Amino acid sequence: MSTGAREREVLRRLAGQMAEAAALPIQTERAELVKGLNSLRPQRPVILVFPEGGWRDLVTEEELVCQDEFLRGVEQTLRCWLFRHDHIGDDHPIPDFLGLRWVVELSDFGLVTPQTRVETLGSYHWDPPVKRREDLEKLRFRTLTVDRAATARRVELARDIFGDLLRVEIRGALWWSLGLTHSLIMLRGLDQMMYDMHDDPELVHRLMTFLRDDQARILDRLEAENLLCLNNGPTDYAGSGGLGYTDELPAADFAGQVRCQDMWALAESQETVGVGPAMFEEFVLRYQVPLINRFGLACYGCCEPVDKRLDLITKHIPRLRRISISPWCDRQVAAEKLGRRYVYSWKPNPALVCAPMVDWAGLEQSTRETVEATRDCCVEMVLKDTHTFHGDKSRPGRWVQAARRATVA
Repeated sequence: MSTGAREREVLRRLAGQMAEAAALPIQTERAELVKGLNSLRPQRPVILVFPEGGWRDLVTEEELVCQDEFLRGVEQTLRCWLFRHDHIGDDHPIPDFLGLRWVVELSDFGLVTPQTRVETLGSYHWDPPVKRREDLEKLRFRTLTVDRAATARRVELARDIFGDLLRVEIRGALWWSLGLTHSLIMLRGLDQMMYDMHDDPELVHRLMTFLRDDQARILDRLEAENLLCLNNGPTDYAGSGGLGYTDELPAADFAGQVRCQDMWALAESQETVGVGPAMFEEFVLRYQVPLINRFGLACYGCCEPVDKRLDLITKHIPRLRRISISPWCDRQVAAEKLGRRYVYSWKPNPALVCAPMVDWAGLEQSTRETVEATRDCCVEMVLKDTHTFHGDKSRPGRWVQAARRATVA
């Protein structure tokens, strides 16, 4: 990692601008709005945008100056925060620090899963390696390798360049979901998993037991080696879209070393949308519950419709706080079941914003329908899974404006 005068100048300018944005009073107002929602005492619906793949349209490769891979990533992060501040205008606060993650490598399960892609982005085909029962004997728990020296070098370099302008710290997740079923289908195949639940349930149970125990071992290792980071701050990502700001975490006996019980966690099972509630409970939820109940607060769901699973999810996860209501979920049923006992994390259909032409009037009307259905709920509206804006940088901000109009009408 090296930096020239031009790169240093650009990074310092961006860091200074981000520090100025983070110091504005509106950031505190936004943070309190999020904390109120997570405490189930909302002032109004929280409106958030996570562009994800759509960042390619908002902060383009051509705008980046740094050539070093690490510094280029830092530059991109700083520019994304500034774009959010200048052009999106949602309720997401701007942080007063730059978070860098641990440099880690996680092995496979002892079996390689070949993938074939037509292009760099988009769908792919994979060849599940567990073809028969005998292949289960080849599975191995994953190993986690931490490069503390490389992590320290990255932190030191960032602090050397702009540490006097913007705080630099190690912060960020080492995994996303405790869902397990993505790993299941990568090992066994999506269609085959569906057949197995009927034809060979013992095989599914053996695979899910292995995956549960593997994830538990990873969590044990992260705790023991002090690699976990708190995710309860105003700008910490929580669940499948949302912010984790809360004073209910860390746990009361927190002494400085982060444990699972001091954090938010997420579980979901998007791969089993075609599975009924009883099979979902038997083959999926029972294996997720011991993992997610290790955590202080829990989120459930992503893109899958959870309306027919809500009774099971709320029954088995006592510290559940946030539930994802996807575009394929019955919004009215979910509203009636959740009430003000949980955060109703509504995800509008991203295709409506990502289409070549956007029907803004229709999008605003759909939002008004959600507002009407959720008047007795603790609501956030989260635009995510937007993998293109067709080069139109105004779309995230226009969606925020439309959502605001819908919530005040």
